[in-house]
Amino acid sequence: MSRLLSALLGEGATQETLTQLQVMPALLKPVRDTVSRAELAQALNMALFRDLLARVPAGAAYVADCQRAGERVVFDHGALRTVAWPCGGLPPGEAAITRVLRPLGYAHAETYPLARLKMTGRSWRHEDFPEDIAQFFVSELHPEQFSPGFQAAVSRVIGASRDPLSSADLALLEQLARDKVLPWNAALSLVPRLLGCFERQHPLFALADYQALLAESAEMAWIATEGNAFNHATDRVADIELLADTQRVMGRPIKDSIETSASGRVRQTAFRAAQVERQFLHEGRALTQAVPGSFYEFIQREREDDQQGLDLRFDAANATGIFKMTSAA
Repeated sequence: MSRLLSALLGEGATQETLTQLQVMPALLKPVRDTVSRAELAQALNMALFRDLLARVPAGAAYVADCQRAGERVVFDHGALRTVAWPCGGLPPGEAAITRVLRPLGYAHAETYPLARLKMTGRSWRHEDFPEDIAQFFVSELHPEQFSPGFQAAVSRVIGASRDPLSSADLALLEQLARDKVLPWNAALSLVPRLLGCFERQHPLFALADYQALLAESAEMAWIATEGNAFNHATDRVADIELLADTQRVMGRPIKDSIETSASGRVRQTAFRAAQVERQFLHEGRALTQAVPGSFYEFIQREREDDQQGLDLRFDAANATGIFKMTSAA
């Protein structure tokens, strides 16, 4: 797994990431002729976590604090957004991502209607190590529930999306889904291609279209500038109230409140989204403007009532509240 990660990040960044994140010993095996789907999933997740930190200064500062204290982050889940709409060469909606998750050993766990946002969220949980390999929370926005003008803007923005995966990449994913392992060289060639799926796949677009999207959906406006990048990565913590109070005293941009699930077993809060600069087309030239980027989240999970394991579910109300982190400048 670390050798795969080195191919993505380089040796120095890999060693640093291994000091940042908790990795179960079963995923740290000597190099063999084949790579398991769990090892591939873990390497990809760790690269995505590092990419998120590079875009969220508050999250990077928090993780640096953990490193100095000799503590490792428990990566609970990563979240990303998709659009259930024709996307050019890219499969529409969550299919662009789930075609990667399934061969890596993920299975659909729960569906969460996000009616206020006109979205649907779905959790994907790893079948081999559900508590130890980060889940994915993949949301789809439904443009058909918005105005005709909004729908037209969506088509102009994402209609020319490219597919980052080649036919050879898809063939390797089929092989992985069938065998649950890949030969080492095949895994080495595939993993950077998978990382490329978690980016923006559509070209530069008009500022006027961004403004039209923002007027009806902050979530679609975010997708327009950030694409399928991680919207947030989440740290599983033991005491979320203490953490929030500590980060607030330190002057970090922590959310004012903590979201609590209906069961009471899942509690979440987050840093507010980092501001990033993105380019738009305006009057025949490229214009740079600051927009909300990604953020870093915290979650506290309690055990199920039967005490058999952690409550790995999410909560639609929690998710709606957390999504607001990217809704304002």
